[in-house]
Amino acid sequence: MNFGSVFVSEALGTGTLVLLGVGVVANVLLTKSKGYDGGWLLINMGWGLGVMAGVYVAYKSGAHLNPAVTIGILFSGADEYAPGIGISVISTIAYLGGQMAGAFLGANLAYLAYKRHFDAETDEDKKLAVFATGPAIRALRWNLATEVIGTFVLVLVIIAFGHTPTGLGPVAAALLVVGIGASLGGPTGYAINPARDLGPRIAHALLPIGKPAPVQPARVPVAAGAGYAEDLPERPIEPRRKNSDWSYAWVPVLGPLAGGVLAGIASQFLF
Repeated sequence: MNFGSVFVSEALGTGTLVLLGVGVVANVLLTKSKGYDGGWLLINMGWGLGVMAGVYVAYKSGAHLNPAVTIGILFSGADEYAPGIGISVISTIAYLGGQMAGAFLGANLAYLAYKRHFDAETDEDKKLAVFATGPAIRALRWNLATEVIGTFVLVLVIIAFGHTPTGLGPVAAALLVVGIGASLGGPTGYAINPARDLGPRIAHALLPIGKPAPVQPARVPVAAGAGYAEDLPERPIEPRRKNSDWSYAWVPVLGPLAGGVLAGIASQFLF
C-alpha cells in the first residue's frame, strides 16, 4: 500500500472508532439523551464495539487505529506494520496522520449526531467528558502511570494476537478494550490512545459547544427602602468559559505512547 492508501484506511477506521466511542459517551452523559445514565459498562461496551467496527473498516492497513499500537509495533523489532506495508518514516507518518485526522473527523460527526442534545445540556464538564478523558482524582504522575499501564496491556496483547491467532479477529480486540475499560478505566477514563483523546479534544476546542449567554432583567431601585423594579431591558449574564483542559491533555498522549514503547520492547523478549 502507498502513503495515501494507508492514511485513508487508518483515517476511516479511527473515525469509525471515535464516532461510536464518543457517541456512546454522549448517549450516557447528555441529560436529554435516551441513553442518559446508562452507566460505565455501557460506555465500555460502546468503545469496545467501536474498536471492532473500526478494525473491520481499516483491515487493509492492519487497523492500528492508535498511535500507541503503531509505535509499539515499531519498537517490537517487526519488519512490517501489516502484510505488505514495510516500516519506514513515510509509512509511520501515514499511520499517525491518518489516525489523528480520523479521530478529529469522528468527533465532529458525533457532535452533529447529538447537536441538539449539546445545545440542551447546561453542564460544561459533561460536554468536555464526551470528547476527552479526565482523571477521577487529579494526580498527574499517577494518572500518567495508569495510562502507561493500561496501554502496555493493550499493545502487548495486540502484538500477542499476531503470534497466537485465535480466529476471533476484531472481536478479540473489542473484548480486550472492554476488559481494560472495566478493570483499569476508573482512574483516568482509559484513553489508551493518543489520537482518541487529542483529536476529539481539539474538536471540543473548535466546535461551538458553549452554552449561549442567558439573560436576566436589570434591577434598579425605585425608592429608598422600596426594593427594586425589574423594568429595564434584559442584560446578558457572562457565560461560563469553555475549558478543554489542556493542562491535562499531555497525560493521555504521553502515557499511551510510553506504554506502547514498553510493550513493543517487552514483546521482543516474550514472543
